Amino acid sequence: MKKINFLTLMLVVSIFTSCQQDEISDSSATQDQSVQFEVPKEIKAKVGELHFNSNLVEKYKMLLPDGDFIDNYLIEDDIVMSEEQLFSLSAAQITNKQYRTYNLVSTPRTINVIGYTGGSQALTSKQRTALNYALSNYNALNLGITFTLTFGTNYGPYDIVVYQNPNGEAGGVAGFPSSGRPYKYVQIFSGMESYSVDTNEHVMTHEIGHAVGLRHTDWFSRQSCGQSGESAGSDGAVHIPGTPTGYDSNSIMLACFGANEDGEFGYYDRIALNYLY
Repeated sequence: MKKINFLTLMLVVSIFTSCQQDEISDSSATQDQSVQFEVPKEIKAKVGELHFNSNLVEKYKMLLPDGDFIDNYLIEDDIVMSEEQLFSLSAAQITNKQYRTYNLVSTPRTINVIGYTGGSQALTSKQRTALNYALSNYNALNLGITFTLTFGTNYGPYDIVVYQNPNGEAGGVAGFPSSGRPYKYVQIFSGMESYSVDTNEHVMTHEIGHAVGLRHTDWFSRQSCGQSGESAGSDGAVHIPGTPTGYDSNSIMLACFGANEDGEFGYYDRIALNYLY
């Protein structure tokens, strides 16, 4: 979707914010910039085959907590996958509605999460509170996956590290599980400091949702972003029993979020997670 300036967003309260949305006006900012090179046709074709929006894929250098970068493709604004991950999936492995992939976390499993506290990638006090709330959202469901939380800098042994990207944008980025483990790196953009704890909680719960295998609930239309007619494929994904087959305005996994979210799962988010885990 079209990216909008953060100041404009604050003035126009009816506009929704995407998971990776606000442009950086400071030309000196280098963290996590999308690399503006043409995406190979075979990559776009694979993205479309997997029922993601092939018009929303770009090359992306993802900032890690230690300041290094890894090459990825950014899909649908906040989902990252390497070329290897993309081609390890098949269209037959896509089920999700609420939507998921076959890339799920093995259960039962305790997922150990660390909130990063080092340097410019450190979570703020507001973000640490929001992370605690986000993990409590999952633990309250008594799933086959449970989360522990600590804070520090030694993130190597942990299953998920949640850290700040100091890029001035609003939103976050994560990826999907592999080999039965959640995606390790969950970024929260520094522009989220301008939002409430609850809206930060929403973004963190959403990105952790990707890390355990959830796709965007409105992947087929991106209606939450004010878009329509961008179907990812007529055969799409197979919906999770007990959840709607149409647009669910209360889902925390909508592609775009508003400025005043409450940070809580919608009713069908809870149904979906209990079905999966």
